[in-house]
Amino acid sequence: MAGFPGLFPASVLPALLLWVSMWGSPASGFSVMGPAQPIKVPLGTDATLPCQLYPEQSAAHMQIRWYRAQLSPAVLLYQNGQEQDGEQMLEYRGRTELAEDSIGRGAVALLIQHVRASDNGQYWCHFNDGHISQEAVVELHVIGLGSAPHVRMMGPEDNGIQVLCSSGGWFPKPRVQWSDMAGEKLLSLSESQSQDGDGLFHVEASLVVKDSSLGNVTCSIQNPVSGQEKASAIFLPEPFFPRTSPWKTALAGTLPVLVLLLIGISYTGWRQHKAKNREVKEREKASQERDKMAKEKEEAQSDKRELEEELEQRKALYNKDWKKALIYPDWRKEQFEHVLVSVNHENVHQNNSDFTKEPQAVLCNKQGGGNLLKLDQKGFTKGRHYWEVDLKDIDEWTLGIYDEPTEKSDLEKMKFNVLEKKGREYRALTCSHQGISKESLLIEKCPQKIVIFLDYEDSNISFYNMVDGTHIFSFNQANISGSVYPYFKLKSMEFSPYA
Repeated sequence: MAGFPGLFPASVLPALLLWVSMWGSPASGFSVMGPAQPIKVPLGTDATLPCQLYPEQSAAHMQIRWYRAQLSPAVLLYQNGQEQDGEQMLEYRGRTELAEDSIGRGAVALLIQHVRASDNGQYWCHFNDGHISQEAVVELHVIGLGSAPHVRMMGPEDNGIQVLCSSGGWFPKPRVQWSDMAGEKLLSLSESQSQDGDGLFHVEASLVVKDSSLGNVTCSIQNPVSGQEKASAIFLPEPFFPRTSPWKTALAGTLPVLVLLLIGISYTGWRQHKAKNREVKEREKASQERDKMAKEKEEAQSDKRELEEELEQRKALYNKDWKKALIYPDWRKEQFEHVLVSVNHENVHQNNSDFTKEPQAVLCNKQGGGNLLKLDQKGFTKGRHYWEVDLKDIDEWTLGIYDEPTEKSDLEKMKFNVLEKKGREYRALTCSHQGISKESLLIEKCPQKIVIFLDYEDSNISFYNMVDGTHIFSFNQANISGSVYPYFKLKSMEFSPYA
């Protein structure tokens, strides 16, 4: 075949004509566009990754392939008008589908169900129409918001108190920051992060606090993609900080000077009076050793007395400030009176004089019944009391107190303050005729045994995990009045309009 003189050789002409026909035909020439910004999706939810042909045209007859690092195996393959699973990656089978509602306009979207940490990264949508293929990239950012930080004291360290902060369930790798009450940042002593089998990060960071006047320190953990963070604070009582005895510092500074002085005197005397002063020096040395031993014994006794006085001072300070510290429930028991309670396994709606019936005037479920804690005495009207409840292997329960007004005419003032568990969800509830307030709680481990502290005069009800000694929740200023009774139910609360 002859070419066009001076323009193109004959061998180039067919390819050039094919390119011109493709460029000029709206049905053949196209490009693919994806979103300009990454798609951010919380862990465990569904993600939608959009892709669009330009100019708009039907893609129903095309091969549409979503893939990651390589074309095959694919995340999803659409061909001959339906999805093909022969080349699909195992981890996406049963979790993906192609949104075909707008395929006639060239708009397709990949739907990924129950997003995992491993789904984070780049995806390519690839369109193929005969000899033409185009593709675009879509960025997916998976956001895992972990548990609230668990902050606890580890003990004395380097003339201060070491504090440890830990949390899990984060993705991607989170940022950890310590701060004081004024918001000033504090440097961590150490930090470690690890990933579990699902790719989620667990972080631990420690801090040594040497300034006893700080009071509270806060551990904040932030997701670097979403900017969301969770924080927990811990109160550091001043008596817990180690103290250095003054006599030790003074002795450490003066003892080397005294030793050097004695050596100098002995050396001078040895030079001047070798034979004559040897016996005198030995007698003096023996006398000094006796005096030194007597002095050390006296100082040791004095140090012992100081330590005993310091221990008494610390104990007095703790007894004074125990209400401020949400730690050590075993120490807290010393301030409260233990109450013997037992679980009554009969239905609360049966007439039984041995235990308190569930009040009918409260906006709670009146059909399911439940089990109440039985007291060997009447309800509380004053004082501080505590009791323990074993919740091992119980999946659903409601635990706390209710107060019953003294006058029967005031039954509308009856109120519940309870902690509720249903599956893996925990809530703190206050329900009465005036309304219902509730607060969701983040509890890292299911409590096996809970101790309840009731301070009637301070109107305070506190819940502690007796297995690890951590504080769960407190109702502060609960406005307690009348008689207060323990409450326990093997079901969660259900609310219905008051009749």
